[in-house]
Amino acid sequence: MSTKDTIINKLREAFSPESLDVSDESHLHEGHAGHRPGGETHFRVYIVSPAFEGKSRIERHRMINSTLAGELAGSVHALAIQAQAPGEGRG
Repeated sequence: MSTKDTIINKLREAFSPESLDVSDESHLHEGHAGHRPGGETHFRVYIVSPAFEGKSRIERHRMINSTLAGELAGSVHALAIQAQAPGEGRG
């Protein structure tokens, strides 16, 4: 299973999102810190879940970082997060 698939599965299980998009952006970071041949080091997550209602941006990021702690301690160098509750505009 790829790192991207692992991230998707863990986020689905933890947050039951209405919307989830995980993009591998490793190719954009060639030559930069943390990049490795083969990619799977830099990801962007867009997630909409009721679990984020009433939570601040920092709380949402902490929830996701906690869920993906194993990946962040291992192969994932960077994770860009956009986490929203249902009804919040994508922006």
